[in-house]
Amino acid sequence: MNAEVSQLEQKLAAVIRPRGRMLTAFSGGVDSTVVAAVARRVLGRDNAPAAIGDSASVPRRELDEARAIARQLDLDLIEAAPAEQDDDLYVANAADRCFHCKTHLYIALRAIADIRGIEHIANGSNVDDLGDYRPGLEAAAEARVISPLVEAGMTKADVRALAEALGLPNADKPAAACLASRIPYGTAVTPQRLATVERAEQALYDLGFRGFRVRHHETVARIEAPRDQMPRLLDPGVSAQVVDALRRIGYTYVTLDLAGFSSGSGNLLLQIENRVGRDES
Repeated sequence: MNAEVSQLEQKLAAVIRPRGRMLTAFSGGVDSTVVAAVARRVLGRDNAPAAIGDSASVPRRELDEARAIARQLDLDLIEAAPAEQDDDLYVANAADRCFHCKTHLYIALRAIADIRGIEHIANGSNVDDLGDYRPGLEAAAEARVISPLVEAGMTKADVRALAEALGLPNADKPAAACLASRIPYGTAVTPQRLATVERAEQALYDLGFRGFRVRHHETVARIEAPRDQMPRLLDPGVSAQVVDALRRIGYTYVTLDLAGFSSGSGNLLLQIENRVGRDES
């Protein structure tokens, strides 16, 4: 570990150590894994449990990978069952959907923390997350959830560098998001739609694609893929397999978005609506 990365670990440890006991909201992504791993090293296993929310919006593949990472790092992993699907405000899928989702997650985690006598709940938000539209950050603030990576001034690049130095298995894992993010704002988030998206993405994953999204538009599956994977998607033999698989899942039309993969592209509709609103005012 070079001096610069070692300093990152020391900064993060200095943020975590005074908490004494801390529950990490764990997703299996690199950010929350770094927080959980350093907390485990600094506070000890019993004082640094991690908790993951298991709901219909979490792909089974991601959940299984998170469990495997927790075992590898010897984390005390607790599985919670958030009740966001019972919340009409979440199901309605307005622009603040993530606020309601995270609120239910933090309610479930607070119950776990209280049982264990733990005051602090931590998430994996980093400095780069602060510049995007993320209602989940508001939910974290209301639930008094702390962000050790932000307190330590760590960017996503810093997180990945530290993860690699610590030998974490997901150091280079692409950013992920819940399945609900594939459903356009205004379309109800139902278990059926979430399951359809999960099956579609699993089909592409099985064909060897990575870092993509299948955006759900009822009868249309809009695939966002990294540009370097587009040529393979357009290969006649491969595209035929993709179309066949997604039609069997229930889509009528299968499209490839020429803009490529863009994290948070669902917010594009909000930007357009805001621009139109300003033009009309």
